[in-house]
Amino acid sequence: MTTQTMRTYSDRELYNLLDGAEPTAAQAFAELYDRHSSRVYLYCRRILGDGNQADDMFQEAFLKLLQCAREARPVDNIPAYLLRIARNLCLNARRSPAYVTVALEEFHLPVDPGYSFESVELARLVATALELLHDEYREALALQVYGELSYQEIAEVLGVPVSTVRNRIVRAKKKVRDILSGYMQEMRN
Repeated sequence: MTTQTMRTYSDRELYNLLDGAEPTAAQAFAELYDRHSSRVYLYCRRILGDGNQADDMFQEAFLKLLQCAREARPVDNIPAYLLRIARNLCLNARRSPAYVTVALEEFHLPVDPGYSFESVELARLVATALELLHDEYREALALQVYGELSYQEIAEVLGVPVSTVRNRIVRAKKKVRDILSGYMQEMRN
């Protein structure tokens, strides 16, 4: 099978190929990785802050997905399942005595030279505002914005009702607006 062929497969089909023979399993894994790695990494980065810890949890999430496939565990929604694995890993990492918090000044976003200073500064302020949110709000908002999950999928990942997810996201957005309101008003003046 070619890489082009793998692109036509659904996530579930690719997942089912992971417990098969090489090179098909490796190609299926590579395609799942290409499809979902950026959202899983962004989620880990937003929850943990530290790039090294986020890298570790990100890699561990994909290894656990591979392990689950080889154990023939049924999985219907691969993106939600990957983010659930990442969530559990990140929460465990945060509880660990070795967890390192990163000062907000050290938390840098990638800067695209095509963006204006104001856009880059606003992105940094939003990242800072996210860091100031309570964990349950930051997590729900990160899953929506960076994980690109629906309310239903977030509810599955978090193990809470959809109404709770909706409330957390609404409150998180309000808190981010409140945190940034002073800066936004200053920009208007």
